[in-house]
Amino acid sequence: MNETVKSWLHAIGISGDENHWVYWTITLVVIGAIVFLADVLCRRLLVPLVKQLIKRTRSSWDDVLFNDTLLKDITRLVPPILIFVLFPMAFTSGHPMVELLLKVNAIYFIVVVAKLLCTFLSSLYDLSNRQNNLKNHPLKGVYQMLKIVVICVALIVIVSVLIDKNPGYILTALGASAAVLMLVFKDMILGLVAGVQLSANDMLRPGDWISMPKYGADGDVVEVTLTTVKVQNWDKTITTIPPYALVSDSFQNWRGMKESGGRRVKRSVYIDMRSISFCTEEQLAEFERKGWLDGIEREDKFIVNLHVFRNYLEDYLRKHHRVNQKLTIMVRQLQPTAQGLPLELYFFSDGTDWIPYEHLQSEIFEHVFAVLPTFGLRVFQSPMGIDFSKQDSGNLGLELGEHS
Repeated sequence: MNETVKSWLHAIGISGDENHWVYWTITLVVIGAIVFLADVLCRRLLVPLVKQLIKRTRSSWDDVLFNDTLLKDITRLVPPILIFVLFPMAFTSGHPMVELLLKVNAIYFIVVVAKLLCTFLSSLYDLSNRQNNLKNHPLKGVYQMLKIVVICVALIVIVSVLIDKNPGYILTALGASAAVLMLVFKDMILGLVAGVQLSANDMLRPGDWISMPKYGADGDVVEVTLTTVKVQNWDKTITTIPPYALVSDSFQNWRGMKESGGRRVKRSVYIDMRSISFCTEEQLAEFERKGWLDGIEREDKFIVNLHVFRNYLEDYLRKHHRVNQKLTIMVRQLQPTAQGLPLELYFFSDGTDWIPYEHLQSEIFEHVFAVLPTFGLRVFQSPMGIDFSKQDSGNLGLELGEHS
């Protein structure tokens, strides 16, 4: 092509000297026109044709993978490739200006390739989020690390082009400063390792409810990146946690509770032990009439009112439509304390939503407090000031009566 251009210039009466500015101008204009025309053809004809072919396929993965951004990045490869092909044909190799232009073109080509690979990784991430077996894994940090590797390799190759050195030379120099690099990229390296551990062990997924009091986190995981895990707390604040902290420290993941379909209720009512006694005949007759003695052995004529109350509560919980009947239901006594005898209700709600869960707790314990006197039982409550004032008033009345 070099000789062809010279002959064309001679034919129109212009010097074919390669160092002449006219030769350079015309040749660059011709190459620029070819590159521009090829770029326009790719954008206006090739890209729409590929889009039509993608739309006709039944699968949806190609729509996500070959999106508009990726196709545009692919078309950006055409100009530098044509320049690599046309420049050696139009100009003699070794010319300083040619070498400079080829070097600039090589840098542009490297940047375009790096951008294309990053876009491809983003498309792969979007595609993985659509897969049921992958969308719940914290893969964003892994893809971010791959993008960083692509960018670092691109920078090394660009530097090698600028200084005319082999990339291995730069890698050798970087290896000597590995300690400094590890110090600079410490968080990224730890984040990558932690992300792999979190994903491999299925310890954390976006959308999980986690509690980590050390970092003040209690809410849903919004995003898992290379350097941070974002948690939206229940008060709508955002807490960021380093990924490696989730591996090195302990945290509570409530995913198992959500998957079980029930949320545990474990609360106690403190019974005044002075109100615990054997049932009278009248009480037994009343309990028998209401069916509260079902399941209690009647051979022992001494039946304790607390025993009947526990039996009643278990039956009440098993018949409640908002209590999960597939999970544990239990009413048990705990170790007596100075505040009375703890009677613990242990059951699960039929659902994991917060507001219905709180309403269920309130409803059940309101019923417990209301029905206690029916069994002759009392809830323990520390004396208040009004109790002492009533006692003093009573003593004063007795004294006045005696004096009168």
